[in-house]
Amino acid sequence: MLQIPELLAPAGDLERLRYAINYGADAVYCGLPEFGMRSAPANFTPEQLAEGVIYAHARGRKVYLTMNTLPTNEEADRLPEAIKEAAKAGVDAFIVADLGVLDACKTFAPDIDVHMSTQTGITNWAAARAAYNMGAKRVVLARELSMPEVEHITKHCGIETECFVHGALCMCVSGQCYMSAFLGGRSGNRGSCAGPCRLPFEANALPEGKPGRLHHLSLKDNSVIDKLDKLQALGVASAKIEGRLRTPEYVAAAVSACLAGREGRAYDRDLLKNAFSRSGFTSGYLDGKIDGTMFGVRSEADAEQTKKTLPMLRELYRRERSRVPVKMKLEIEEGGEKLTVTDADGSKAFAYGDAEPQPARTDPTESLHRSLAKTGGTPFAVEDQDIAVEMDGGPWFIPGSAVNELRREALDALLKKREVLRPWPTTEEHVPALPQRTLPPHRTLRARFERWDQVPEQALSGVEYLILPIAQADRVPREWRAKTLLELPRVMFGKLEEDTARRIAATQDAGFAGYEVSNIAHLRLCRGLPMSGSFGLNITNQLAAQFYADNGLGSILILPEVKDSDISTIAPTHNGRPVPTGVLVYGHMPLMVTRACPLQNIHDCAHCDKTGVLTDRKAKKFPVRCGLGVRTIYNPVPIYMGDKPGALTVDYGVAYFTLENREEAAKILEMIRTHAPFEGDFTRGLYFKGTN
Repeated sequence: MLQIPELLAPAGDLERLRYAINYGADAVYCGLPEFGMRSAPANFTPEQLAEGVIYAHARGRKVYLTMNTLPTNEEADRLPEAIKEAAKAGVDAFIVADLGVLDACKTFAPDIDVHMSTQTGITNWAAARAAYNMGAKRVVLARELSMPEVEHITKHCGIETECFVHGALCMCVSGQCYMSAFLGGRSGNRGSCAGPCRLPFEANALPEGKPGRLHHLSLKDNSVIDKLDKLQALGVASAKIEGRLRTPEYVAAAVSACLAGREGRAYDRDLLKNAFSRSGFTSGYLDGKIDGTMFGVRSEADAEQTKKTLPMLRELYRRERSRVPVKMKLEIEEGGEKLTVTDADGSKAFAYGDAEPQPARTDPTESLHRSLAKTGGTPFAVEDQDIAVEMDGGPWFIPGSAVNELRREALDALLKKREVLRPWPTTEEHVPALPQRTLPPHRTLRARFERWDQVPEQALSGVEYLILPIAQADRVPREWRAKTLLELPRVMFGKLEEDTARRIAATQDAGFAGYEVSNIAHLRLCRGLPMSGSFGLNITNQLAAQFYADNGLGSILILPEVKDSDISTIAPTHNGRPVPTGVLVYGHMPLMVTRACPLQNIHDCAHCDKTGVLTDRKAKKFPVRCGLGVRTIYNPVPIYMGDKPGALTVDYGVAYFTLENREEAAKILEMIRTHAPFEGDFTRGLYFKGTN
């Protein structure tokens, strides 16, 4: 028999947790003020978290705690205490993205399940399997997957899968968006996304100085509730509703629709749309139909319709849904009545009546069953076959009001018995002090290129390693291979996973220095091979850096969102020896990697040369490039740190070439080598100011 998918709802605060559970969610996910992906005022204090868990557990539901941001070292110091608070509250699982956080959860609260967040980039089987090998119980799959891709992962990864079935769609693949951080200092990977993709970014060709007006980065909300039966057939364990910042009315409407969809009943799609939408919904990713119809904005008409619909939505969660099964036994004798209520765990509660039973003229059993079955407004439900009535010397008649009072009293007592805190055990582990790096006597330079014909061979003296996409491997001359790292695709959908595995097998004995990895899938595909970590791994702290060093990385590129003072305290080791760390010293930062194509707002793929430009509301032009099944949107202004060689305490710098031609790359390499100032517009990125 197929397992019914768990219905997982968002809970931005304690009020919304109660609404979600009362209306029918099987589990909720929520966050503390730190370490969750929604750094809004609406979050849980540790005390509220414990209260929410007690409320949920009393009703047979679960609570998952989001700890899926990328903490700095300063924040990571507070991580053990947060984990212990969560364990004390009795949460059912942690949702994590940072592998250092995963390691900490396993260390300080080893009995609590860990779910890998969608921020980890679970787009393929290898990533899911890597999560399994790391001890995760569940993976939250990327929203961009098609039904066949979900099926392949779910049926072969050996781990529970969770799919988003309703809610907002980020334009970028989760975990790989740096737009909010680089354009406004608010990191989407640290819970402070400013939502820049909802602002105007126009794909039409516009003259210089003319601002973009159209919203070609804004996707409609995802809604695949009508496909819950198909997801169930695949074995998906959990159906997730997105929206911790949305209203209780939204949660009620989404839970209501999901309950109907899961049971194969029709649901009011218009009511769901009116609760919140951006010009309607899309199911393009799951359907495998990725085109311009997926895009939409939140219009004034949408907002007005939501306002009109609120009273109707509030009716959805007016009463608690009865779902906890119980058995009842009513015993009546001449001196009074006793009702025993028992739940599935064997907990019992009793109520005693002092109504004087009167001899009954007819058999009252059916009437008593009806009165006892009226559990509406409580968490409990009882089937007729689970009600037993025993009469000593009867039949006896007792008033319906007396039976009702017995039922209320017994169910209240049972609920109180179930409302207990069940903390998890925690460990007391020594937390080592943060290392403090010093500037190495000689910092090396690595140069990353998009393709071989971009490489200025004559300008490469002094470069420690070249980095090139693995698809370019055949073009690298043999004499260069010993100092060339092959870069694996940051995001791998569909057949690209198999293609990448084949390319790794074909190149592992071809003389290359190793592989540049940027996703946990790569750790599995490159087991036992030399690996260097790229910025796609999102390493922001010592815990994560050490985890990757322990799992085979020979060098680590720190995420360019990290501030200089934090960079100096990231110093992993392996077998007692330092593992080199690096930073980007030049490059047009890839701000987004997307599966949906913003250029499809103006033409289809048949009429595209795989390049384009998006113009924002300030008339800045963001280059777009297509390849390997995704679109990459670049910052028009490059990072440049070539003239600040001693500013960041790392072992190497990476010049990250993407849009440049060979001559431009040669010039920039020379500038970096001579510590020359940059010519033209540039940014120091976030190295000196960090992110929120």
